[in-house]
Amino acid sequence: MGKPTGFMEYNRELPADREPLERVKDWNEFHLHMPEDKLRTQGARCMDCGIPFCHTGALVSGMACGCPINNLIPEWNDLIYRGLWQQALERLHRTNNFPEFTGRVCPAPCEGSCTLGINDPPVTIKNIEVSIVEKGWQEGWITPATPRHRTGKSVAVVGSGPAGLSAAAQLAKAGHRVTVFERADLPGGLLMYGIPNMKLAKREVVLRRIKLMEEEKVSFVCNTEIGSADYPVEKLRSEFDAVILATGATLPRDLPIEGRSLKGIHFAMDFLTANTKAILNKKAAKISAKDKHVVIIGGGDTGTDCVGTSLRHGCKSVVQLEIMPRSPDTRAADNPWPEWPKTHKTDYGQEEAAATFGADPRVFLTTATKFEGDASGNVTAVHTVEVVWEKNDKGQFIPTPVPGTEQVRKADLVLLAMGFLGPEQALPAALGLERDPRSNIKADYGRYATNIEGVFAAGDCRRGQSLVVWAFNEGRGAARECDRYLMGTTELP
Repeated sequence: MGKPTGFMEYNRELPADREPLERVKDWNEFHLHMPEDKLRTQGARCMDCGIPFCHTGALVSGMACGCPINNLIPEWNDLIYRGLWQQALERLHRTNNFPEFTGRVCPAPCEGSCTLGINDPPVTIKNIEVSIVEKGWQEGWITPATPRHRTGKSVAVVGSGPAGLSAAAQLAKAGHRVTVFERADLPGGLLMYGIPNMKLAKREVVLRRIKLMEEEKVSFVCNTEIGSADYPVEKLRSEFDAVILATGATLPRDLPIEGRSLKGIHFAMDFLTANTKAILNKKAAKISAKDKHVVIIGGGDTGTDCVGTSLRHGCKSVVQLEIMPRSPDTRAADNPWPEWPKTHKTDYGQEEAAATFGADPRVFLTTATKFEGDASGNVTAVHTVEVVWEKNDKGQFIPTPVPGTEQVRKADLVLLAMGFLGPEQALPAALGLERDPRSNIKADYGRYATNIEGVFAAGDCRRGQSLVVWAFNEGRGAARECDRYLMGTTELP
C-alpha cells in the first residue's frame, strides 16, 4: 500500500506542536496540523508488507497488538497517498465511529505493531487518521446516516462514554430507537470530563459528534442516574426491549496512608472533571492548583493530564511520583515487535513542566508513605521513600522501601492518579448482575450478555480499566449482539 518504495524515500514526520510555554497559557488543543502534501508523503511510507499487523487487534503478552477496532489502515494510507480523501474517510468509518477521538487520544498500538517499525520509525498512522476525519468535517462529507428501516425496538444505553457512544451509534444504524442515559450534565463520559480540553476539545470535537448522533435520532438523557430513586431499574427494564451497560470503571484506587483525610487531597478525576466544567461554564475551577505546590501520585495519561492542567492553573511547582521504574529508551529483549513498545516517552505535560520549571516532573521508583498537614487540617507535605521491586515468598514482585531514601516534599495540593478498581457496584447489584473476581460485570467477551436476559455489558465496566479504543471495540460488539438478540440475526460487524 502507499508508494512501494516510499518507506525507503521518506522519513517519519509529525506536525509540530504549539510551543510549551505558549500553550500553557490557554486550554486550546496543542497539536498543529500538517499540510496535505506532507500527509500524502507520510501515507506513502506505508509498506506493501503483505501481513499488516497494524490492524490485527490481537492481544500479545496482555497488550494490544495492532488496532483493537481493526481499522483498515493500509487501505486508507494508500488512498491518502493517491489524494482520494473521501474514499479514505469511507474506509475509516467502516470500522471506527469516532476517528476524531481515537486520532487524538488513542496511544496508537497500531504504530507499535507497524512492520516498518521493526527497524525504522513507524508510519504516522494516528496523525493521518485524525487528518482524514477533520477534512471530512471541513468538506461537509460527514452527515447524519439514515437506517434503511426502523425496527420498532428500543434500547437503553447506560453511560455515554466511549463504549456507550459506539454502541448507540451502531444500534441507530440498525434502525433501533436508542436512548443514552448519562448522570452528568453533558454526554461524553470520559471523553467529556476525563480528558482535558487541550487534548480533546469539548465543544468543537466531542459535542460536534454528539449533535450528529442526535440528528441520527439518538436521544441523550443527562442528569439521570439509573438505579436511583428518580429512575429505578424496574422502570428501565419495563420501558426498553434491551439494555447495554457502559458505565465505565469509575471507582478510583485510593491511598489509605496516614493523613489521607487532610484537605487538599483529591482523586485526579475529580480535579480534571471540575476543571472541564469550569472551562465550559467560564468559571474558576473548584479545585485549583494556582500558586500551589502540586504532588501527583501516579503515572499514565491521567497523571500527565494532571500535570498539564496544574501548569495551566499557574502552580508554583509540580512533582509526579511513579512507583514503577523508568522504561528503557528502546525496546528491551523481552519486549519484541509486534508487542506494544514499553519504552520511555515524554508526553505533553512533562514537556510543558520541563519548559516551565527546567526539569521533567517525574520521580520514578518512589511512593508516598504519609501526608502531613497544618493545624487547620490542610495538607502541607508528602513523605516519600524510594523503592525496589523484589520477589516475596510467594514469588510475586512487590515494592520494597529503600532505607535512607526518605524525603519530605512540600505540597498544597495532592492528586491521586493511581488508576481504577472497577465499576461502581450499586447499579449491577440493583439489576442482580453477576460479577467476576475483579468486581467487573460478568459477560463473555464477544457475546457481552450478562446473566440477566436482555442486559448486555461493554467497555471498562466489563473488562476493567482499559484504552478508549478497546471501549469502542466493545461498544460495537455489544451493539451487534444486542441487535442479534432483538432481531434473531444481525448485519452489524
